Amino acid sequence: MSQGGRDLRLEGVTKRFGDFVAVDDLTLSVPQGSFFALLGPSGCGKTTTLRIIAGLEDPTQGQVFIGEEDITGLRPYKRPVNTVFQSYALFPHLSIAENVAFGLRRRGIKDFKSRTRDMLGLVQLEPYADRRPAQLSGGQQQRVALARALVNEPGVLLLDEPLGALDLKLRRQMQIELKRIQTEIDVTFVHVTHDQEEAMTMADTIAVMNNGVIEQMGHPEELYENPETTFVANFLGQSNLIVTEVLSSSPERVSVDCHGQQLEIDSARSHTDSGRGWLGVRPEKITATARGAEGRNGANLLSGGRVSDVSFVGVSTQYLVAMPWGQELMVFEQNTGQRAQLRNGDEVDLAWAPEHAFLLDARQDAHAGVMTPEDLE
Repeated sequence: MSQGGRDLRLEGVTKRFGDFVAVDDLTLSVPQGSFFALLGPSGCGKTTTLRIIAGLEDPTQGQVFIGEEDITGLRPYKRPVNTVFQSYALFPHLSIAENVAFGLRRRGIKDFKSRTRDMLGLVQLEPYADRRPAQLSGGQQQRVALARALVNEPGVLLLDEPLGALDLKLRRQMQIELKRIQTEIDVTFVHVTHDQEEAMTMADTIAVMNNGVIEQMGHPEELYENPETTFVANFLGQSNLIVTEVLSSSPERVSVDCHGQQLEIDSARSHTDSGRGWLGVRPEKITATARGAEGRNGANLLSGGRVSDVSFVGVSTQYLVAMPWGQELMVFEQNTGQRAQLRNGDEVDLAWAPEHAFLLDARQDAHAGVMTPEDLE
């Protein structure tokens, strides 16, 4: 990976549509050769950002660079950028090879046949070179669209919800395929999606966008394990957020009062150190055991729970546990077969390691980032 030679940079980019601010003073750097995801719900500004990079929208203010070249004022076809959309836009009357070679032939590239053949090999479609798009599956058509974009050797490949038209099983296969292709070539991928699993599966770095700004950016594991806002905590997976009062803090741990029970959080995962806070813990980090069982080994413990719902979903069983203060907490347990499932009405204690929790400022909305079907349209 390069050391800044052809990195994609956005500096102070803002885009207004009348009084509406779609992108608000966005500054970021995407290293050359990396797989970068812009993740967020519909209307958060991610697609507008992609269109600004592509040259399909002009920023109201700010600049876009690839390396040291300012491309802000360049027309789309003059930028070292190609885009793959959700709609593949393949030419139905041309063969797969002709579709891939189309851009090369228009530019008068003499060795277009060998380059086309190499690219079809990369996307594992060489045997289908003479077929028409209608003779291929959706996943194969998506790979043709990818090959057609990559054969032009762009510095940056933009992917706008590229897997949205595929069914779930095929989408997961293509996630692995896209990542494989990206690791084999030195091209920066910028992927726009509202699908958290898609972003986490493929991206080296994720920027979670909300209301035109980046809420948090980092490695997928970092964002998932240590969210800095309630929006990120809820948008990336599911979180239990429990209101607490900070009792004390040290360089190692923050102690909180949670409805009369004292709990600990690692300071590195605490984003407030006084007043009221949201104690966050992921459902799969919690262990639910019969009330009063031994062997906690320094774990945080919440007692007084009662199982209120049991859902078997194959790989795991998902429990809702009603707590004395009226909140239901989620607990996900892998179905390893090592112990019997809990049942409705069972009285339980909930335990988790202090390093598996996080603490957020309670002035943030606990429901921020919780997605409804309308948010994802």
